Amino acid sequence: MAQMGRPRTFDRDLAITQALHLFWEHGYDATSLSQLKAGMGGGISAPSFYAAFGSKQALFNEVVERYLDTHGRVTDSLFDTTLPPREAIETALRRSAKMQCEPDHPKGCLVSLGLMSACSEESKAIAEPLMRTRILNRTAMAACIERAVAAGELPATVIPETLAAAFDSFLLGLSTLARDGVAHETLDAAVTQMMGMWDGLRAAAH
Repeated sequence: MAQMGRPRTFDRDLAITQALHLFWEHGYDATSLSQLKAGMGGGISAPSFYAAFGSKQALFNEVVERYLDTHGRVTDSLFDTTLPPREAIETALRRSAKMQCEPDHPKGCLVSLGLMSACSEESKAIAEPLMRTRILNRTAMAACIERAVAAGELPATVIPETLAAAFDSFLLGLSTLARDGVAHETLDAAVTQMMGMWDGLRAAAH
């Protein structure tokens, strides 16, 4: 009789969460297979790792999916057309600032930090999902601003893509500040200052 394979000695779901934290903390290139095996628990061997996940790249793809389905949903308000445009952007900024400072995972945002400094050809090849997410967020911001211009809330002279780039630069910059240990209270107050730009433009339209 053929001998049955050894059962996995690790929790796959938990292993993905642990891998998420490693990639989030160190980035794709700097996270080695040895770090992943040590950090994912269960004494996983290299053969078991490849049997379970296929490759480091495939694992990272799963990690990105997990992140976007959980922590990354802080920007969902950008895509909610039932929200007033200003509220949609402000909500995304405040939720992102809060999430990036939470104590139960690495600081910052995986979408911003995971592959921004991609060096290897492998990492460049898998950077697309994160880049695509950043583009989607920026495009959604521009759509919010277009709605505000169409409604007369913002002046017709506002270029949606330009103003969206300003808000997106702020959103991406939150990651560096959070990683540097800037307190959530400070980042939240900075969001208020940032939204003051919107209010100034709105005042000019009336």
